[in-house]
Amino acid sequence: MKKTALLLIVFTAAGLWFCASCSTASKNPGDIEILRSQTESELEIANKEAGRGNYETALRILNECKRKAILCDDSSLLIRISLSLGNVLLTVGREEEAFAEWEAAVNEALKSGNSELVSICRIFSARGRLVSGRAQAQSVLDEVNREAGNIKTSTLYIAFSWQVRGLALRELRSYKDAEEAVKRSLAIHEKERYLENASYDWYLIASVRSLSGNTKDALAALENAVAIDRRIENSWGLAASWRAMGDVHRKAGNAKEAAEAYSRARAIFAAMGNEQEAAELDKRIGN
Repeated sequence: MKKTALLLIVFTAAGLWFCASCSTASKNPGDIEILRSQTESELEIANKEAGRGNYETALRILNECKRKAILCDDSSLLIRISLSLGNVLLTVGREEEAFAEWEAAVNEALKSGNSELVSICRIFSARGRLVSGRAQAQSVLDEVNREAGNIKTSTLYIAFSWQVRGLALRELRSYKDAEEAVKRSLAIHEKERYLENASYDWYLIASVRSLSGNTKDALAALENAVAIDRRIENSWGLAASWRAMGDVHRKAGNAKEAAEAYSRARAIFAAMGNEQEAAELDKRIGN
């Protein structure tokens, strides 16, 4: 059971808006500083769009962000945009382009000499290799364990490293350790109030519990995800969680409950205008 929306980390703006005095022309901040600030804000919007399943919108914004980051010649901005582009491109099936973006991010980080940035980029790429089947789970787990020690300043990236550990451990069928890893991510997201990310943590916990045969607690985890997504009005997250509930019920042989959950997910996708996902759920309801 795998959530199609990836995009797990919402990047916050790295710089403050520049307040310029209008008393003299010499204090004008200049177009480049304004452009960088605008791009930071647009990157945040793009990540939110991706997290809610609006991939084409996210790609359009991210491509424009990349153009502006090139104009600014801002390495940090370019790296974060490439990481986000890689996530979205992989999600929509453009695998080669996704890995090219992650490789570009790693190379840019290496040029900067910032070991923390290099490790962050490598963990993003490792996750991509795991979900695309390009790498064995144990090799990904080993790489993340090795690189995570370099990440000390960003709690969000620390949380992300725990998420990837959880995914690798899930693939290795180490379900208890997988859940504990994702709970480490969840604790950070709850403390920092990153609720969309916390919802996805609960989604992953549900998948781990379902794979281990713990249907009752898998459904409880999905109910937690739904509660968060209702609060923040995350329609994509709601639809994905209801669909997952249907999968869990179907696996447990609860045909009536599965159909009800699928119907609820379908209604949300249809209201979003996502006919492709709605049609896919029609097939599940009919089976």
